[in-house]
Amino acid sequence: MKKSIDLTKNIETLFGTRDENLHLLEAGLNINIDMRANCIELEGAPRDVARAEQLFADYEQLRKTGYQFQNGDLNSMLRVLVGDPNVTLKGLAEAGRQRSFGRRTVQPKSPNQRRYLEAIEKHDMVFGVGPAGTGKTYLAVAMAISALLNKQVNRIILARPAVEAGERLGFLPGTLQEKIDPYLRPLYDALFDMLDPERVERYLEKNIIEIAPIAFMRGRTLNDSFVILDEAQNTTSEQMKMFVTRLGFNSKAVITGDITQIDLPNARRSGLLEAIDILQGVNGLAFVHFDESDVVRHHLVQRIIRAYDEHKTRIAEQQLLLLEPKTGTSDAIGQVRTASGAKRSGEEIPAREAPPAITMEEPHVRN
Repeated sequence: MKKSIDLTKNIETLFGTRDENLHLLEAGLNINIDMRANCIELEGAPRDVARAEQLFADYEQLRKTGYQFQNGDLNSMLRVLVGDPNVTLKGLAEAGRQRSFGRRTVQPKSPNQRRYLEAIEKHDMVFGVGPAGTGKTYLAVAMAISALLNKQVNRIILARPAVEAGERLGFLPGTLQEKIDPYLRPLYDALFDMLDPERVERYLEKNIIEIAPIAFMRGRTLNDSFVILDEAQNTTSEQMKMFVTRLGFNSKAVITGDITQIDLPNARRSGLLEAIDILQGVNGLAFVHFDESDVVRHHLVQRIIRAYDEHKTRIAEQQLLLLEPKTGTSDAIGQVRTASGAKRSGEEIPAREAPPAITMEEPHVRN
């Protein structure tokens, strides 16, 4: 099926740098896009062409209403759109408008990120599991700030296990807060990115935003709170059970972690891994799994994560090959023996000749 779309003013802003957005649409929707002097030709299956035509119409309507795409948001939306046939560009743009994230308007940049935000809205407890750079912590903090500013909760509590990444930093100087700050720095970064520094400091002073290591959670009941546990792969089984049972009334909890970066000492089992096994069938909570396609950092990060995953798969395959029994070994041993009295498959062992009899001659008696 072929379809022609008239060229309109500034439509080239949809194409992206070096037409990267058009290439994305061609690959994702399985269509061909040809530029003509006065129109754009779409060719492909009727359903795919119809989706592309709707996308161009949505973009034109958003542009006329003054909607501004910033910081690669358009490319991110198109990735979500080609990955989910039920999504429209207009729907994604309007969904992003409805959320207030302080100084920023955050758009989901992949289908999994979109499912993650929807899961946080619909469920009281959400597990976000995946590699580094997929926006697990950043989006959770954004949703927490949105809930606080919209008065859905009274405070935000950000927790993290105080575990070094394969190092031993020793005793850190300063007050208790100064000791734990290095472990919680990623959470501070997300806060300062979305709120004015003065506002963050004021919220911290009044304990409207509380940042603490997970060890301080025991014995508490967290009501009217948005609670985030970051780096959950470094919790022990006891810590994870303690955390997920702290939730009080009118509260939400988001647990994020990367099961490929466990830094627990003495090869202890991760509390996150155990929670995934135990809580899968529990009503009221959701699990969202990310992969390298959701990485929103430098494109090189995606390729690095993929390379590590492929290496891990190769190692696992090699170990399986080493563990497999070698077929035919026992038969060969039974059929092939050593040269001394050996028997080869299909050969008869010749009867051994009797040794020559030893006779004693009578002595000759001389006369």
